[in-house]
Amino acid sequence: MNVSHRLVVVTAIFVTCLITANVIAVKIISIGPLVLPAAIIIFPLSYIFGDILTEVYGYRQARRVIWLGFFCNLVFVVFAWIGQILPAAPFWGEQAAYETILGYTSSGVSLLRLLTASFCGYFAGEFANSFVLAKMKVLTKGRWLWSRTIGSTIVGEGLDTLIFITFAFIGTSSFALVMVLHHWLAKVGIEAMATPFTYAAINYLKKKEAIDTYDYETNFNPFRILD
Repeated sequence: MNVSHRLVVVTAIFVTCLITANVIAVKIISIGPLVLPAAIIIFPLSYIFGDILTEVYGYRQARRVIWLGFFCNLVFVVFAWIGQILPAAPFWGEQAAYETILGYTSSGVSLLRLLTASFCGYFAGEFANSFVLAKMKVLTKGRWLWSRTIGSTIVGEGLDTLIFITFAFIGTSSFALVMVLHHWLAKVGIEAMATPFTYAAINYLKKKEAIDTYDYETNFNPFRILD
């Protein structure tokens, strides 16, 4: 099967955004009254490129890329952990800093709990985002792209945020439902502001690839990786 170099670029950016978000999420930033992880500046881009994948190439291709993102992130997490447990050189005094940034522990929350919450949120959010966009495209007969990109993000980012924050922090002093609302509003706001970019990227790819996929008879089972 021939793979377009443009699809490879979109896939690479999607995966890079995902992994970068997981690294910089340990920093907490303050924007006015909102207290958010630094990942807020890049994580929504993974949903924007997820929209581009589904709108141009269809749900099947988006499903493959979502799974690829999962496996790439898993590789990163495993080797970051291996790097953490390897004995540090006697002259290297940055073990604590390494563990703080790449150790995935916060407010007494275990590594396993954070990773489970992150992966569950990622799967639910990304697949919901792609599913909603694909279905809305068929229902609207390809019209009103803005409604699909924003509507799918409202659902996908909402599920992702709710699942991650609830699973990761419920029962700890860090948990508050207002966190879910702040994260969700910020992510949806970024998606809405990026609508002109999304339009430009989608129109460019549809023209260059000579493709505009509609998922009329698609099997939306997220586990049909090889379909």
